Amino acid sequence: MNAIEVQNLSKSYGADFSLRDVSLKVESGKIFALLGPNGAGKTTLVKLILNLMQQDLGQITINAVSSQTPHSRKGVAFIPEKFNFFPYYTVRGVLEFFGTMKGLHGEHLTNQINHALTELDISELANRKLQSLSKGQVQRAGLASLLIGENDLLILDEPFSGLDPIGMRDLKDILRKQRALGKTIFLNSHILSEMEQICDDVAILHKGQLLYSGSVQKILDDGSTLEDFFYQLVSRQNEGIKE
Repeated sequence: MNAIEVQNLSKSYGADFSLRDVSLKVESGKIFALLGPNGAGKTTLVKLILNLMQQDLGQITINAVSSQTPHSRKGVAFIPEKFNFFPYYTVRGVLEFFGTMKGLHGEHLTNQINHALTELDISELANRKLQSLSKGQVQRAGLASLLIGENDLLILDEPFSGLDPIGMRDLKDILRKQRALGKTIFLNSHILSEMEQICDDVAILHKGQLLYSGSVQKILDDGSTLEDFFYQLVSRQNEGIKE
């Protein structure tokens, strides 16, 4: 089963299209990245998948359930590019909040929180308030929330934003572990070097149009890097638009 299917999706803002007739599939149990320059329509697509806005045309399903029904988001965890929460909450309080929202309590919740704190290497920050933390530390707290609850689809919008090199490496290791557990990872990013290292499949958006959707390994087997492939594809599209 595909974790996400997008069929003939279009979204416009007035006369301008953010997405135009986009179709793609995200296979269950894989790490998938949505790539594109700024303004390509990546964040719009994520919002549509999460039903935070409505498409003009097309359909989206999550585990074969329409994204427009609340049931589709059961087992889905999401973190935006900039994780924001009440600044007076402690890191542990943030994770307790998300766990309670997911119906967890008692020792089960405590064990999950301790595991998430350890995985993100922020156990020493557990009792500190968010307002006292650096941007990277807050981002780690947000990423820890993804590990709370029984989630089989993790959606991360620019997850490497604000992380230092150690944090980026830690996050890649965590995402690989989640994939090994059978979970599906959907990333929205423009950091191509990191995506080449961890992703199974990618889709490339540019000015609302899908330019490529397929295997990272195929790109590498054809003798290109993901960065070069991306640049050449987008450049050709830009030249075609100018003509």
